[in-house]
Amino acid sequence: MKSLFLATAAVAALAAAPALAQDGVGSIGVVYSNSDVDVAGSEAELESATVDAAFAVPVTADWTVTLDGAFNYGLDDLADDNTNVNGRIHATTLVSGVRVGAFAGGSEVYGEQLWSFGAEAQTYLDKVTLTGSLAYETLEGSDAEAWTVAGDASYFINPNFRVNGGAGWTTVEASGGDVDGWQANVGGEYRIPGTGMGVVGGFTHAELEDVDVSIDTISIGLRFSFGGDLQSRERAGADLGRTAAGIGGMAGALL
Repeated sequence: MKSLFLATAAVAALAAAPALAQDGVGSIGVVYSNSDVDVAGSEAELESATVDAAFAVPVTADWTVTLDGAFNYGLDDLADDNTNVNGRIHATTLVSGVRVGAFAGGSEVYGEQLWSFGAEAQTYLDKVTLTGSLAYETLEGSDAEAWTVAGDASYFINPNFRVNGGAGWTTVEASGGDVDGWQANVGGEYRIPGTGMGVVGGFTHAELEDVDVSIDTISIGLRFSFGGDLQSRERAGADLGRTAAGIGGMAGALL
């Protein structure tokens, strides 16, 4: 049943891509992830699959709106609800060649709502894009809140071949005390010449140091891009979801 659901979602997402390609810049992807989770010496291997989409469109001469979202399905029956749905909206503008703006969004994990708000800035060099972001998150129905600062650097070997690396630091504040965490990642994307289709992959290591939790995640997938090459897609603001700060990605790994 899970395989049928994922196959159906993937086909629907990729079938919609040509229609979206006529209106803006963005991508649709289908990604498989495998996570090794270590909790105080107890290890587990978790698998998940994700269908995601991102879309950027100028709304005025100066401002761009970017929408991104994903549906994540845990392939391990660890809970009654092993799905994660998340989405964000970004509003950005270019100031002396630097894209600056803010974002807001949410992530539903195990039936609980995590809200996220933040600021971001992105600058473009010849073959390099540098991104920095700050996020505040709060879990609905609790007093827990988190602050995350993150940075990302992507290098374009050519306009359709990107490698990237990033890191983020998080402090979670709750009535039971503060918890500090961090994560680092490397990845890349290659778009097949003459097509909109490409392959993506990455590795992420995340730790919550005060509660002795670490997560290593390997991901691989397919991505359909529309509206230009990979470098043009990033410079249009369509990849802001990939670099936005927050702990939603760590939560999704625990499905």
